[in-house]
Amino acid sequence: MTAFHRQIAALITALVFSASPFAIAQQPGYETPHTEYGAPDFQGIWTNRSITRLERAPGIEGLVLSEDRAYELTQGSLWMSLDRQQQNNPITDAEAGEAAFGTRGHNAFWIDAGFGMGVVKGEYRSSWITDPVDGRIPYKEGGAALRTASHLPKIGSYDGPETRPVGERCIAMSYAIGPVMMNGIYNNNYQFVQTKDHVMFMAEMNHEVRIIPLTDEHSNEDIQPWFGDSIARYEGDTLVIETIKPYPLQSSYISPTGKVTERFTRWSDNEIFYEFRVEDPTIYTQPWGGELSFYKETAVFEYACHEGNYSLPGILAGARRQDLDEQ
Repeated sequence: MTAFHRQIAALITALVFSASPFAIAQQPGYETPHTEYGAPDFQGIWTNRSITRLERAPGIEGLVLSEDRAYELTQGSLWMSLDRQQQNNPITDAEAGEAAFGTRGHNAFWIDAGFGMGVVKGEYRSSWITDPVDGRIPYKEGGAALRTASHLPKIGSYDGPETRPVGERCIAMSYAIGPVMMNGIYNNNYQFVQTKDHVMFMAEMNHEVRIIPLTDEHSNEDIQPWFGDSIARYEGDTLVIETIKPYPLQSSYISPTGKVTERFTRWSDNEIFYEFRVEDPTIYTQPWGGELSFYKETAVFEYACHEGNYSLPGILAGARRQDLDEQ
């Protein structure tokens, strides 16, 4: 990159991030606000919108990125390429009977993954995972398939609606609400609410809700709720949440014997520092974890997802037709 190109890159990056909550860094001497109950106050609308993802992409070295490297990765990302494709091939140019964008399910208008790599405490990050240092999930042999309970029907087959993914059926998009609470290609806003006895997180994605009691004891009932059995406590000005026993169809990061620990700390008026740790020897070779930041937002928008939409009977009917053809 020439000096001229670096100047242009820096200018564009500055313009993008000056209009973005990701420009916020630590405020020296910051004093954590508190609720009327004396707890650290996390209430409001927040977002984890970013091009950065949980795992570090192959070929990228190091957790912390320079400004030039962050700009380079931003411009080379799938999401920015979709935006450029839309600009170069507007939907009005599609030929009759052909999809306007044959290489993807959404055109760029609906994508809201952010305009830059994620920033945590003022640092550009290449992944949210910080441990292990390679930024990758340390799966045992068998990989991510270990996260699906072996006694359940194989999710992804076309035998019936029960074997289609729960996200496709609009039952749960659990990557957003967690645990762990991750960003996606759109609907990355959240609402946080606190009472004397509970904390509540609502994800814009599928309007999913976690209502978590402030208690030291998990439920004694033999249940596995969506998003797990979570309990919360305050350690000074940090909110700590422990989750066990997720619902098997959720394809959670943990099995019924694992645990996820999340920690929320106000870093400034505009930033919440979020840490997570995943422990489950059934699935992983070691405990692993990481961190990201939530930034102030202004609103949560409707996410309308309807189980039983026209695509599901169409998908199953196509599979039955294929079954007949293969007989």
